[in-house]
Amino acid sequence: MSATGHVPVLYQEVLEILQPRSGGRYIDATLGGAGHAEGVLEASSPDGRLLGLDADPRAIERAKRRLARFGDRVTLVQANFRHLSETAKAHRFEQVDGVLFDLGVSSHQLDDAVHGFSFLREGPLDMRLNPASGPSAAEIVNSLDERALADIIHRFGEERRSRRIARAIVAARPIHTTTELAQIIERAVGGRRGARLHPATRTFQALRIYVNDELAALQEALPQALDLLKPGGLLVVIAFHSLEDRIVKQFMRRESRDCICPPNSPICQCNHRAQIEELFRKGLTPTPEEIVQNPRSRSARLRAARKRS
Repeated sequence: MSATGHVPVLYQEVLEILQPRSGGRYIDATLGGAGHAEGVLEASSPDGRLLGLDADPRAIERAKRRLARFGDRVTLVQANFRHLSETAKAHRFEQVDGVLFDLGVSSHQLDDAVHGFSFLREGPLDMRLNPASGPSAAEIVNSLDERALADIIHRFGEERRSRRIARAIVAARPIHTTTELAQIIERAVGGRRGARLHPATRTFQALRIYVNDELAALQEALPQALDLLKPGGLLVVIAFHSLEDRIVKQFMRRESRDCICPPNSPICQCNHRAQIEELFRKGLTPTPEEIVQNPRSRSARLRAARKRS
């Protein structure tokens, strides 16, 4: 683990794909603990530049301290990556050499109880990446009806016991802390029973994704990233669950094809042209050694593409 407590996932693989170089320009759209950003800046010395975004103002403050030694080579902005194009253009980061998305939440955010992301630490039931934006998880679980809650838990957490969990949540309201919610879920589904995942894992994931509108933001951000890349530029995305990875895979498959008309269409009418070349058809996953050193990396999958000339 680094001195900052943050372990960047698939670190070597990211640097090997991006091949940061002196004079290069890069965007880290999900700054988090700034581990990848630090590696890119080190590898692109003495004059490579990086724009880092994060919706969490606390992540920006931590990154400022970690990356202070790079001076004006790094520009840090508190912004959701759904505003990637607007932010990049405002800071003159167009026609860049690489864009990185490391999706999900960082180790800092999981370990800091104030965020409310983890059911292992008691904290406010918040889950907002930007604490000043939108309703918190507490507002969601205490206001929505049972059917709406079940839909969120099933859709964004892929939790088959969503109705039972939603029923238990409604019966136990009001709920204010992470541990309260975790205990309610555990009682509702009968505890862990030797399962690898804690019974609250999928529900917490679902609420976090819903509160931050993460999937819609990703769908909006990927085309923006592609537009910002110069010919030959690289797009790298690390996803941590199937919903994110499906969006990334479908985007890359679509943009690597010349025609996206329905299979039964007799002639091409879409006039679509491939913009990227996928580098790994099935994506890359962490090595067994990395998973041992950083168990949180076990569900990561990296997909990458190069923009065509």
